[in-house]
Amino acid sequence: MNRIIIDNAFQALASYDPDRISSVLTEDAEWLSPPGNAVAVALGATHHMVGRKAIVHFFAQDFPRLFARDVTVMFHSFHADGEGAVVESTLTATLADGKHYSNDYCFVFELRDGLIHRVREYVDTARGLRMIVGEVSQQSSPIRP
Repeated sequence: MNRIIIDNAFQALASYDPDRISSVLTEDAEWLSPPGNAVAVALGATHHMVGRKAIVHFFAQDFPRLFARDVTVMFHSFHADGEGAVVESTLTATLADGKHYSNDYCFVFELRDGLIHRVREYVDTARGLRMIVGEVSQQSSPIRP
């Protein structure tokens, strides 16, 4: 059952349809991404979205400004237990500037009543920054030794 919920959620997110996205999230849903991730940097967005309204706005309005077309998520592994699931995947897309994007992600989902309640997203931030904003110097990188 969790696999179906997560599959439906990814399809909804990729649709850019606010009503469809809203239908897979709890009212108080949260989405946590790594600080300084390329998507947040490029869009001037937060890495921690709180509430269905904020997440819907991001995926329906902001996300398509960067990931213009050909958005595909390929699942590599899926592990579910009770009200949670962990998904390893690769997201590919054509960026608004025409460049190709491909990066590996791990999503940890917490479900409530068949809806997404919390997502913790893990991604190779340096690789994402290189693909989206170009080469990143040590000084401008959000990751410091």
